[in-house]
Formats: sequence, structure tokens, C-alpha cells
Amino acid sequence: MKSIPPIAMLAGLGGCAAQGAPSFTLFGAYFPSWMFCAVIGIVAGLAARIAMVATGLSDTVPLQLLVCASIGLIVAVLAWLLWLG
Repeated sequence: MKSIPPIAMLAGLGGCAAQGAPSFTLFGAYFPSWMFCAVIGIVAGLAARIAMVATGLSDTVPLQLLVCASIGLIVAVLAWLLWLG
């Protein structure tokens, strides 16, 4: 069996720095960034539902819960990638 060179074993440890979780200060307390992105996603999902009802798409779109949840998830992930990526 061939052994792995030590430099190859250490190459994967570059991301193991002790930086802490991404967070921001709000009213003197630290809040995790994922929580903020989750709130953005929930608001986007609610806005999608309101827009579907206002435009009449709610009568034609099947599985509205999954559609609105998917829109909220996409917006939350995009917020995470654009803000912290």
C-alpha cells in the first residue's frame, strides 16, 4: 500500500482556522448571519405568496406551498452567497 505524502495530508487543513461563525452586531448582541438570511428567505416566500394572490396566479399554480418555499430558499441562499461569499 502506498503512503500519502505529509504535504498532501496537511493541504486539507487550510480551512480549519479559528475564525468563529459569521455574525453581525445588532443592538449590542451578536446574531448569526444564517439567521438573518433565513429571515430574508421567509419574507421573500411571503412576498411571493402575496404576489401570486394579487396577480391571480394562485388559481393556476399547483403546489403553491412548495413553490413559495422554493422561492424563499433560493432567495435565502442567494443572500448568503452575495453577502458572505
